[in-house]
Amino acid sequence: MARIKMKTVKALNEKDLYDRMQQTRGELRKLKTEAAKGTLRKESGKMKPLRRDIARILTRLSELKKQ
Repeated sequence: MARIKMKTVKALNEKDLYDRMQQTRGELRKLKTEAAKGTLRKESGKMKPLRRDIARILTRLSELKKQ
């Protein structure tokens, strides 16, 4: 999954944001499991961008709730 820009996040509605967040969390969970096993090599740099994407989505969901 590619990195998500804030411009893209703002264009999505609430349902799409929740779906995207679940996909991203699932991918992050998979990478963390591989890291714990010790089988993660090339993809170790993908964890930080995924955490940032989740933070962007949560920020946007928080903004939507305040409106």
